[in-house]
Amino acid sequence: MKDNRTFLGYYALGMLAAAGVTLGAGVVAWWRGRRAPPDGTEAGMASQSVAEETPPETDETRRVVRKVLQYFVIPLWLVSGLTDWWCHRRTDIEHTTGLKETGLHLLMLGEAAVPVLAGLFMEIDVPVLSLMIASFFVHEATAMWDVSYAVTRREVQPVEQHVHSFLEMIPLLAVAMISVLHWPQLQALLGRRVMRPVPPRMKRDPLGLPYAAGALTAMAVFEVLPYCEEALRDWRANPGRLAPPVQAA
Repeated sequence: MKDNRTFLGYYALGMLAAAGVTLGAGVVAWWRGRRAPPDGTEAGMASQSVAEETPPETDETRRVVRKVLQYFVIPLWLVSGLTDWWCHRRTDIEHTTGLKETGLHLLMLGEAAVPVLAGLFMEIDVPVLSLMIASFFVHEATAMWDVSYAVTRREVQPVEQHVHSFLEMIPLLAVAMISVLHWPQLQALLGRRVMRPVPPRMKRDPLGLPYAAGALTAMAVFEVLPYCEEALRDWRANPGRLAPPVQAA
């Protein structure tokens, strides 16, 4: 058990280190873009704007990928999160792992909110993309912290383990698809090209107010509210305690 906990600790630290490296790469790419020669020179042509980097023949493919993200990936994430809440309720979380585990889940929701809100509203440049990828690594480290605590206090049944696999891989799938949609920015993040930075800005091609409002409402109803209800149950069962007393075997 001790060796397993050691591995989990190293894994979480590795994920946090990867997040730091990703953010550092974003800063370096931004700095290289700032130092790029003015447009019009041969080197400056490598730092074209985002709009100039999208070949017309990929427009249909980009539209389909965006629709898959909007109407398949995000709904699948919402269903997985709600199912995980249901698994917690079945295993009497308020008397086993308590508010500490619910707090970790709320923390992971906050970490996931960073790339979700950026994807909904922001133009994705190199710094934004690096922040989205780094958020995935931090989310992964928190997920490992969550599971390593949960298994010491309650039974994590096969259904819940399977749900966890979705909750970990769906953010990776989303970030991978967004990186494909913004391939020049990913190349710049990897140091393969230089792109001139622009100030943070809203999407030039917005997803539309109805979709954004619907997505935020669905996240509130199917993710935030259930875990807030769970936190309330935890608090009522053990007021003032992050973790319930250890139950006798």
